[in-house]
Amino acid sequence: MATALSTQPAEPVTHGEDAPQIVMLDPAQVVRDEQNARETDTAPDEELIASVKEIGVEETISVRPRPDGTYGAFKGWRRAQAQKVANDSAEQDGRPVRRIKAHVREDLVGRDGWTRFLSLVENKHREGMSERDILKSQELSLIEMSDIERRQATRALGVGRHAAKQAKAAQKLDDATLRRATAGGMDLEQTAQLAEVEHVHQAEHRLLRALKRDHEEGNGGRGHWDQELALLKAERADAEARTKAEEDLKKADIPLLAYPGWGKTVSRPLTELTTGLGNPLTGENHKDCPGHSARLDDEHQPVWHCSNPAEHGHKVRPQPKQPRTEEDERRAEERRKVIARNRAWKAAAGPRQDFVARLVRRRALPDAARVFAQEVLLTVPDFYSAWTDKHESETVARFLGIKDPEHADLTEAAVQLPKARVVNALFAHVAAACEHDIREPKTWSNLTARQARYLLLLEALGQDDNGSYRLSEVENEAVSAHRPDTAA
Repeated sequence: MATALSTQPAEPVTHGEDAPQIVMLDPAQVVRDEQNARETDTAPDEELIASVKEIGVEETISVRPRPDGTYGAFKGWRRAQAQKVANDSAEQDGRPVRRIKAHVREDLVGRDGWTRFLSLVENKHREGMSERDILKSQELSLIEMSDIERRQATRALGVGRHAAKQAKAAQKLDDATLRRATAGGMDLEQTAQLAEVEHVHQAEHRLLRALKRDHEEGNGGRGHWDQELALLKAERADAEARTKAEEDLKKADIPLLAYPGWGKTVSRPLTELTTGLGNPLTGENHKDCPGHSARLDDEHQPVWHCSNPAEHGHKVRPQPKQPRTEEDERRAEERRKVIARNRAWKAAAGPRQDFVARLVRRRALPDAARVFAQEVLLTVPDFYSAWTDKHESETVARFLGIKDPEHADLTEAAVQLPKARVVNALFAHVAAACEHDIREPKTWSNLTARQARYLLLLEALGQDDNGSYRLSEVENEAVSAHRPDTAA
């Protein structure tokens, strides 16, 4: 008959000179290590317990010694628990009491970051580890590592050098969204970017659609993703500007009027009102009126109103009543389109300039970019000479990867510039002038052939670079009239 096994010193099995010591442990000596990456579903299921009752634990677990004489399991904690459960009923069931084979990692004592990383590698490929546990373990393990360990760990995990920061950001998403992001193919960086814009309308759907387009093109680029993300960030900024404008009105105790629906409203903008003596009303001379209020326009600026002009003694300016016509509706729709395109044009500058920076920092600049820069330098078109007169250097410094570009000394940068990088710097200079030339939000409405040539150059270079850059929708619209006629 089996007898219960009391806590006993570990029995060594093997101990190679460079290998972790392998011992046979009483599972009662094993506790969950604080750096175990799995924090959900940590208990053994019935199937595992049944298996362990029959044949014991076949795979070796990994543990660290603890000051109280126990061992912290950072790999195989569920197996250790299953063996303890099996041992607790072993005598009653007539089964043997078993020890469990364990790697004792004395070298990991005090190395919490690396321990959590090893636990993560073990657990993330096992069924049932949640996306949140993976993210949390990536964040905590990488933060607590030395620089050398962090470089090795990020290579092993296939993540970038900002993985810890990205993992922390991605944990803001709820569990369902994390699962959908993972199932949709988002990597760690993209999941963190989703967390930045998740509250924008349909952000998750739009990013997954962009990611699908990048995947379908099969070249490993993320041009569609970058453009959609930039647009979502612009929409988020717009919503934040609206919220701030509303908060400013609230702090000033100025009521924000709801937009009128189909029903009649008594409020009127001050531009349609006068004082009782017929003098104009302005935001300044109306602010003490009890009806002083506002609506926000499309740019989130206050349009001053009086909520009840008749009650507060104001007169309506005489003007003929004109019913709203189809032309009025057309103009309103056109204005909405202009605002949307202006915002999209501003948003597109981010991915475009990021791509230029990547081109400039390459070891070898593409020939098409070199020829374009040389031509501008030799012909000195008006837009280039006008920009050089401004002595603007921040954009050039940013393209060159200089830290603190706002205060960069390009004279010093020129001294340190290797001969092999001169052409790259030349393109950075020309590209900065081109960016200045198309900086205005309404550039899309009247794009010149010269401006279109710059965008089409970047589009071609992005396609050659495995689709790493794509023109945005508004940029595509703007250059359409300047594309070569392929039918000819």
